[in-house]
Amino acid sequence: MVLTDSERSFFRECDPWGFILFARNIDTPEQTRALTDALRESVGRDAPILIDQEGGRVARLRPPHWRGWGAALDTAAAVDLSEDERCEALRLRYRLIGAELAAVGVDTNCAPLLDIRNPGAHDIIGDRALGEKANEVIRRGRAVYDGLLDAGVLPIIKHIPGHGRSMCDSHEALPRVDVSMDVLAETDFRPFAAFADAPLAMTAHIVYEALDAENCATLSPAVIEHIRDVLKVDALLMSDDLSMHALAGPFAERTARALDAGCDVVLHCNGDATEMEAIAGALSPMDVQAQRRGARALDMRGAADADEAALLARYEVLAKQGGFYA
Repeated sequence: MVLTDSERSFFRECDPWGFILFARNIDTPEQTRALTDALRESVGRDAPILIDQEGGRVARLRPPHWRGWGAALDTAAAVDLSEDERCEALRLRYRLIGAELAAVGVDTNCAPLLDIRNPGAHDIIGDRALGEKANEVIRRGRAVYDGLLDAGVLPIIKHIPGHGRSMCDSHEALPRVDVSMDVLAETDFRPFAAFADAPLAMTAHIVYEALDAENCATLSPAVIEHIRDVLKVDALLMSDDLSMHALAGPFAERTARALDAGCDVVLHCNGDATEMEAIAGALSPMDVQAQRRGARALDMRGAADADEAALLARYEVLAKQGGFYA
């Protein structure tokens, strides 16, 4: 949970665009703040530091030092709230989560999750989703997105162009989706097109047979061309974790294929030094478009100034009314 000398040297040499933290990296607020400071010091700049802090099953900051947040869907689909109140609660929830992140030097959150929940699919998405219809996910996703930006924290839309139909967990195997483009355009892909203005996006390790029957989105020039030219998403595009079992082959090859397909940067999450070294050896400097997208994203970071006690009080009123865990 403290940056080692060898890690400092590695980061100084390979100069990653940013970092991502997991529960294994986190102990106390003081330790986490010292770690984020040390990571930025290792590259000599205010590099973005990412985390997955959705709440529910996907939360890296947990009690007793941080609030225990329930599943996103509990808030998004609370039956005793109006849709306006649900969106208000989501915006407040992620404004408060953003404040917790900013306090320890984390400025980027891997949310909102814009995957549409499909009750017949694998539960890897499940209650992490914001709804079962595109319009629901778009409206609620915007509340999550705005709440994070209210806190000065960058949102990452994921998993583009849609993970909700996956019949297996891409951490363990490669999912395939065989529905038509007409269906995908009206359902899974729609929320991402509605967030064409997002600063950052994360790809899905899923094969969409209507676009590319051989390669998952992360490794598919055809899918990434669709993301850019049809969905019009100009975000800095990062791969999902290269160490997930949906992908195969040496890590240098995975890296090269993701970048060649059109990802701007690649993400590696398990902390394995040998894998990181292989990935670093396959990297090249970000091209002009990736640099532009990255600079635009970082310019959207900011400092927040709000009465957090008042925000929390209002959120707890909505949580009580909605019957979900505050």
